[in-house]
This record gives sequence, structure tokens and C-alpha cells, in this order.
Amino acid sequence: MNKINIMDKMDLINEYWTPKIIGDVNDSFVKLAKFKGEFTWHKHDDEDEMFYVIKGELTIKFRDKNIVLTANECIVIPKGVEHMPCCDEEVYVMLVEAKSTLNTGDVVNDKTVVKLDEI
Repeated sequence: MNKINIMDKMDLINEYWTPKIIGDVNDSFVKLAKFKGEFTWHKHDDEDEMFYVIKGELTIKFRDKNIVLTANECIVIPKGVEHMPCCDEEVYVMLVEAKSTLNTGDVVNDKTVVKLDEI
């Protein structure tokens, strides 16, 4: 059991949209990621997903609205809800997701991360 410096861990992330595990809580992973640009429309049929913005501004697009998150704000996306994260500038994000969660949910494409790395 050691403390984790989030910004030090963020310095180790060099790719966008590639979450890295920093710990686990029961049946969920705590992940860090850097986002920039648009992700992909997707949903998670069996898992909820939490986005916590550490730095920057993240827009979560839904089919009927957009929600903008800034530093120290978060959102929990319920399972089954289609969404697409996007941002114009680099954003630092913490994710809390079930260990079974695939980052692209029901879509498999070039942004899908099958094996998550720890940092």
C-alpha cells in the first residue's frame, strides 16, 4: 500500500485514449488517461462508467445533449447509455470502471485497448 501522485503518473502517459491502471477497488479499476480529439460513439451494456476530470475540459456527447466537465467535476454514465467523449485540448481524466469494461464498449476499432497496462 503506497500513496499515488496523480500528476507524476500522468507524466508517464504518452498516448491519448489509452487508459492506464493505477489501482483497483473491489471489482473495479481506477485508471488514468489523457484525452484529445474525439473518441467513438459507444455504450457499455453491463457496466457503469465514471469520468473525473483532473485537468482541462471534457465534453461527453449524448444523442440528445452534451455535458461539459471541467477540472474537479465528474459524471457517472449508466450502463447502456450511448456516449462519446471529446475535447479540443488535452484533458487529464480519472476513470473508475468495472474490471470487465472495454474502453470502446460495444465497438471494436483502432482505439480499443484490449490489454490494460499499469503505471
